[in-house]
Amino acid sequence: MSEPLPDEPVRVADHDLNDLVSTVNRLVAETQRHGENIARLSDEHDDGEGAEQSPSPADPPAEDTPTEPEGPSSIFILALAGQSYEEELAALGTWVERLLLPVYGREITTSRPWCFQWREHPEAIARLHGLWLAWQQFTDTEAGHAGPATWHRDHLDPTWLQLRAPDGPFGACTTSPARPSHRLLAAPGAAAQVS
Repeated sequence: MSEPLPDEPVRVADHDLNDLVSTVNRLVAETQRHGENIARLSDEHDDGEGAEQSPSPADPPAEDTPTEPEGPSSIFILALAGQSYEEELAALGTWVERLLLPVYGREITTSRPWCFQWREHPEAIARLHGLWLAWQQFTDTEAGHAGPATWHRDHLDPTWLQLRAPDGPFGACTTSPARPSHRLLAAPGAAAQVS
């Protein structure tokens, strides 16, 4: 049995291409976390080399020393900031535009509005990101055969009903594909401040 040559192309089944972007993004994030952990452990190892250091009386006890978080405390997009947020939003956009809308978008009507500028609606970003995270979990092989059906029932249907409801985040946006429209509705706190 011979091993494949390193320059042979990688073959990916057609049904796996839709998930390739999210899989690559997840692997890149995991690789970055592993790299940070390795760097941190290397630094700790370098600091501990040489003669054993005994704590001086002036040093606080170890349990009183605050520890820094090892990365984001949440994978939810609203908990991210800066470059992490932008990268996650770009990956989400790819999933929304290449998979979600072509498969589940349906017609735009007054009872089912949509906004082509959905990235400017914080509620839409939050709901779509949660839907995408659930999709990654429930379409993984570990979710079993019922995973996709569970995703449809428990995640897609309720999210879609909220996003595309006449009083949802896109209620003031496009209700006819012939007349694209975009308007952000004021939050309750913002309306109270204007008065």
